Amino acid sequence: MGKKKKNRIPDGPAEPFCEHFEMCGGCTYQRFDYEGQAVEKLKKVQELMAEAYPDGFPLETVLASPRRTGYRNKMEFSFGDMEKDGPLTLGLHQRGSFFNVVPIYDCRIVDSDYRAILWATMQYFRESGIPYVHKKTHEGVLRHLLIRKSVATGEILVALVTSSSGISITKNESPDWEPDWIREYAERLKILDLYGTIAGILHIINDSLADVVQSDRTVLLYGKDWIEERVLGLSFKITPFSFFQTNTTGAEVLYSVVRDYIGDVSGMTVYDLYSGTGTIAQILSPTAKQVVGVEIVEEAVEAARENAERNGLTNCEFIAGDVLQVLEDLTEPPDVMVLDPPREGIHPKALPKLLSYGVRHFVYVSCKPESLARDMGPISEAGYIPVKAVCVDMFPWTKHVETCVLLSKTGA
Repeated sequence: MGKKKKNRIPDGPAEPFCEHFEMCGGCTYQRFDYEGQAVEKLKKVQELMAEAYPDGFPLETVLASPRRTGYRNKMEFSFGDMEKDGPLTLGLHQRGSFFNVVPIYDCRIVDSDYRAILWATMQYFRESGIPYVHKKTHEGVLRHLLIRKSVATGEILVALVTSSSGISITKNESPDWEPDWIREYAERLKILDLYGTIAGILHIINDSLADVVQSDRTVLLYGKDWIEERVLGLSFKITPFSFFQTNTTGAEVLYSVVRDYIGDVSGMTVYDLYSGTGTIAQILSPTAKQVVGVEIVEEAVEAARENAERNGLTNCEFIAGDVLQVLEDLTEPPDVMVLDPPREGIHPKALPKLLSYGVRHFVYVSCKPESLARDMGPISEAGYIPVKAVCVDMFPWTKHVETCVLLSKTGA
């Protein structure tokens, strides 16, 4: 067991810069300097793609994240303890443990405002004696702390996630019905000395047995329930559960690559599939005839429509539904496509339909190179070859990297 745990952390020559490194399950690449981890990430993707596409995959570099520390714009922290019946902790799960939670008060992939809010929250609830939800018994109150912060505006959104234990959910969604300790917690946050500004504080009720952040009921305790972020000159409204790249400055690098790869779309119909909140669609829309975004998460689609309206874009259509099913109902085929699927890649039944459009070229954005490597088989069989490819480091100090590929149809 010990050997397996050790193998989770790649060997490297650098000294980890975070004091939580040995315990936290997060940044496993800290034994490399920044240039060294880029080499490791590139090597991993190159090996996968060489096996999947032996004719020669044109991947030669990793584009750096503009921010190497403090780059995350969203964090979900868990309540728990470090040992059975120990003091309350708030942070991330210990490496290799489902139960223990490391209080990462010096985490370096977030900025100081996250650390200040985390520390103040943990101290308040240690003083209050309110228990966290135990994973075995599902008894308790405190579950998660969700923080989002805009790079462009400095706005901060804080959401305390609890169970409904001892909290009435039959009343209306007003802070007047909230327990005193929740309202007192919100007041504690409002007086923190931060570089950014707290734009909103929410209380989210979640009674799911799964260890995920979701809402059965949300109460706005203070301010508003969204923040504004800006990417490549466009404005985006970010709510607690909006899908948005967690590295804003890195996203600008990635989306610039997509825009460059896709080229001139004047007068064209563009499909942005697995579109999330429609960021890529809106970046491409100013010169396109029409952009159609398809996303299965309805809240993301609603956000995409609202953001397109905020940006004055009238040629964007966003459809909620599974890509495979929605494509059957679309009557105008695309001239070009952007595919940005979730980690598991494109559904095997959806990929033949996408390839049947026969577009001259399309861009595939992958957050998991294993999925891209798997999908390269049917893509190459359909007559597409990789013309350009690059990795974009969206997650410094972790093993993860985004890969962006331009694929063109042979003979087109």
